[in-house]
Amino acid sequence: MTAVFSDALNHASIIDGIRVAERQKGVKLYIYKHCDMSHLNELLSQCRMRRKVVVTDSLFSMDGDYAPMVELAKLRKKHDFLFVIDDAHGTFVCGKNGGGVAEEFNCEKDVDICIGTLSKVAGCHGGFIACSESWKLLIQSRGRSFIFSTATPVPVAAAAHAAVGVAKHETWRRKAIWNHVKDFHLLTGIPVTSHIISLVVGSEDKALQARRFLLQSGFHVTAIGPPVVPPNSCRLRVVLSTVHTRQDLENLTAALSRCINF
Repeated sequence: MTAVFSDALNHASIIDGIRVAERQKGVKLYIYKHCDMSHLNELLSQCRMRRKVVVTDSLFSMDGDYAPMVELAKLRKKHDFLFVIDDAHGTFVCGKNGGGVAEEFNCEKDVDICIGTLSKVAGCHGGFIACSESWKLLIQSRGRSFIFSTATPVPVAAAAHAAVGVAKHETWRRKAIWNHVKDFHLLTGIPVTSHIISLVVGSEDKALQARRFLLQSGFHVTAIGPPVVPPNSCRLRVVLSTVHTRQDLENLTAALSRCINF
């Protein structure tokens, strides 16, 4: 039996994976409060199971906040758990070389398994697992979802390989994103820490009305409601990219000011 400790706001894909393991009677799940390291430390200290896994989004998709990577690395040394991160929103964006959130916080060596997607910044589809040789062999031989899925088509693999080259050599793209993050903060006064910007508006009606207004104004901004987020915490989710310009951000700020309060 393995004890799995999961952040309360982890992505649905992580939750579904844990549920599959639970059905096989292989794990006992502990959910710790979002980014609350005191609560996680308490749960780890009370757990008497030898095998422990801590899994978390590195950059949370709905709030745009980071997992406390440095604190998690310290807890890993203290409790000797397997540290797994989902770096779907950090890969190619965060870190000096685009290595993701672990590189951003200088704790790559503390992460045992890094799960990522090729459907975000890479512009492809599918995903990847970055891990040691021994973990790779185990997943290839025992990972049910991997074994019973179709191999990535060669053109997609080639496109993903090309995306890695772009991320490594065209560093101006990454710098542009972070400049946009700074500009958005300066224009709106909204404190933001990443290219994922969550604007909580409250009710589902308010979120949908704001989305329609923004679409009519030339901006495709997603409205997020239940079951993705709790009731009355519906939000607009803005994701900044390299192709946006300062003028785009100024126009977006003007449009936002006419449909939500900030």
